[in-house]
Amino acid sequence: MKLYIKYMVSLRCKMLVAEELQKLDISFTELDLGTVNITGDLLPAKLAILKSNLEKSGLELMDDRKSILTEKIKNLIIEMVHYSDEFPRVNHSEYISNRLGYDYTYLANIFSEVKGITIQQFIIIHRIERVKELILYDELNLTEISQKLHYSSVAYLSNQFKHITGLSPSFYKQLNGKRRDNLENV
Repeated sequence: MKLYIKYMVSLRCKMLVAEELQKLDISFTELDLGTVNITGDLLPAKLAILKSNLEKSGLELMDDRKSILTEKIKNLIIEMVHYSDEFPRVNHSEYISNRLGYDYTYLANIFSEVKGITIQQFIIIHRIERVKELILYDELNLTEISQKLHYSSVAYLSNQFKHITGLSPSFYKQLNGKRRDNLENV
C-alpha cells in the first residue's frame, strides 16, 4: 500500500515520518519525498492515528487523486532544483512528463487547478530560492551559479531574480553580508 504525504519536502520530514511509522509499528519498505510504501495491511485505527500524528507536525495524508498528482509534481521539482547535483538539461516539461508518465498538458492543467499557479512559475520560484541559497553559501560567483542551474545567461538569471525578489542578486548578497556583520557585532 502506498501512502501520499503532503508537505513532505525535506530529509527532516522523511525522518519524522519514519519515526511516526516506527512508533505505530507500521512496516514500510520505501520512504521518499511525498510517499511511503507500507508493507502488509494497515488497520483503519492505525491509519487514523498516523494521520493525526502527522498533522501535528504539519504533514498531511492525501487521498484525492489530483492532490496526490500535484504533490508528486511539487516533490519532483523540489528534488530536481534543490537536491540534484546536476540540474537536468532537458526541457522541464519533458523531464516532468517522462518521470511521472503523464502527458505534460494534463499535468499542467491539474497543477494549475490545484495550486493556482503554473508549473513553470513554481519552477522559477524554486530556482530563485536555489540561487539565493547558492549566493548565501558564497562559494560560487553569479556566472557559476547561472551555469550550474542552466540559465541561458547571467543577465537572464539576474532579470528573473529581480522579478521574483525585487532585488538584484548583487544587492541581495550585500544585504545578507551586512546582516551577518550586524549579527557578529551582537
